[in-house]
Amino acid sequence: MITPADERLLRRAIEIAAHAVTLGDAPYGSLLAGPDGEILAEEHNTVRRDDDISAHPELKLARWAARELDPDVAAQTTMYTSCQPCGMCTGGIVRSGLGRVVYALSTEQLVELNPGSSWPTVEQEGPALFEEARLPIETFYRR
Repeated sequence: MITPADERLLRRAIEIAAHAVTLGDAPYGSLLAGPDGEILAEEHNTVRRDDDISAHPELKLARWAARELDPDVAAQTTMYTSCQPCGMCTGGIVRSGLGRVVYALSTEQLVELNPGSSWPTVEQEGPALFEEARLPIETFYRR
């Protein structure tokens, strides 16, 4: 359930997205808040500026949290973001151990507003070569 406090922080994420546009960057903004609502870090999309396809604000914050926060603290945070995180960012958020995500626009709403923003699917095939592929995995995890 989204609370008035969530709405306040979500509005800040939208402000970050709007400011990104004034800098010539894509219109996406995010922030990470602690359990008391204190803003711990803010980021916006810098994919074009950095020439880096992974420079989404959600992923930048997830990486920051994984480096800078104790896992117990990370689990109590909430990420507020102007748009629903993409698959890449969702993976980073999960791996970083963040506790919760609150977003303004859904992916479907974003695609409606910007019809060219959906991503094509990439065919994946596998699994294959299990006996060979398992060796480095087993070697690493059995140390």
